[in-house]
Amino acid sequence: MRGYFAVGMDGVSKPMNLGNLLRISHAFNASFFFTLNAQVKLSDAQSDTSRADRQMPFYQFESVADMRVPQGCELVGVEITDDAVELPRFKHPLRAAYVFGAERLSLAPETLKACKFTVRIPTRFSINVGMAGAIVLYDRLISLGGYPGRPLRPEAPPPLPPEHTWGGPILRKRAK
Repeated sequence: MRGYFAVGMDGVSKPMNLGNLLRISHAFNASFFFTLNAQVKLSDAQSDTSRADRQMPFYQFESVADMRVPQGCELVGVEITDDAVELPRFKHPLRAAYVFGAERLSLAPETLKACKFTVRIPTRFSINVGMAGAIVLYDRLISLGGYPGRPLRPEAPPPLPPEHTWGGPILRKRAK
């Protein structure tokens, strides 16, 4: 898969949710994890049985204004708002940092304002933040991971990818 992504939480207050989303991010191969205004410590996140903090960078920021991401990385808020794009209709950026809200609250207004995109999972009501993370990251995987389109009928065989052919070298002109 081309590009990279990060996952973060805004205002997390439950260690179990922090650990769950951290573990899910690790399972989907996130490049880094971050928190904004966290109310709990990483050491309390016992549900991260993969020890993700030892496998990928973990950043803690006081607020979105203090947050630093790599150049070209676009902040994507996952939130239920009237103007949010439904996840199945969303084109994931190649370089993205997904931020999820706290358990009983939404993303902070300043965090939502900093997001280039806002997406929502088309459910009838809010779901657990770990589950929301798994859904968003799975959607990213199937849309950017090089998987072919799904068949139109359940009994139709999946299309095979085209056979690779080698071509000549690609030469680019150097800027003067």
